[in-house]
Amino acid sequence: MGLRHLARRGSAPATRTLAGLPGGIVTRRRGRGSEPEDVRLWSEGDDRRFIDRNATARTGQLHVRTHYDERDRAVVLLADFRLSMLFGTRRALRSVAAAEALALLGWRVAADGGRVGLAVASAGAPTVLRPAGGERAMIAVTGALAQAHADALAAESGAPARAEPPLEATLGLARSLLPAGGHLVIASALDDPGPGFDELLTLLAERIAIRLILVSDAFERTRPPGYYPFALANGRRGTALPNAAGPAEESAEARLADYARRGIASVRLDVETGPEAYAPLMERLDAVL
Repeated sequence: MGLRHLARRGSAPATRTLAGLPGGIVTRRRGRGSEPEDVRLWSEGDDRRFIDRNATARTGQLHVRTHYDERDRAVVLLADFRLSMLFGTRRALRSVAAAEALALLGWRVAADGGRVGLAVASAGAPTVLRPAGGERAMIAVTGALAQAHADALAAESGAPARAEPPLEATLGLARSLLPAGGHLVIASALDDPGPGFDELLTLLAERIAIRLILVSDAFERTRPPGYYPFALANGRRGTALPNAAGPAEESAEARLADYARRGIASVRLDVETGPEAYAPLMERLDAVL
């Protein structure tokens, strides 16, 4: 809720969409919308039904009225609160940064007349909210995000190491909340998303618009030299000396480029920079929704 003021920055009334309508629209509608857009001079081929009588009588020349195409923008925010996201070395956990970015984006969408829904991936049962419009819907989303994160922390506190649940199951659930032509925004570090995640993501990108917020902690990009203890889900423990930039390590930039080739627009979110730096990134992401 405290990030709402940041989401207002840079939003102009001229860019706002109309109120949400039932169903999703992928292509231009036949006919016209109900909201007037402009009045212009008549040109050959214009439909006579759209003649503006007032402007024509006032100027003595034929004028026609044009209208907006009404579109419904339904957006589902997918937050990754699995165990790997409950980690951070500067400012906040990766899961917190993901929630901050999604809240900023959600407030922008709601202010522009869109509908916002939520799907949260965690070790327990997923949290799901169907897309709805208005301030009350976004308040419900922020409350659900906060509760789901608190539940994720409580579930993992003192729990023995266990395998990460796949992200693909929540991905399919989030897709079921959207109409054709809807928008899905995923905030995750994509650690161990599941064997079928990339294939499912590529298939879904053909039906809906998918955007990715790749959350990155400073430790992943610039590790201080030294030995690091580790513990795996299978109970194995040890000490490792990771390379600063090993050849097998896939950089964030390479992952973003790979998703861009599949038609999935994405941004990298550096946890340590904070919400003030996230706001322009979410504005840029909002522009392609």
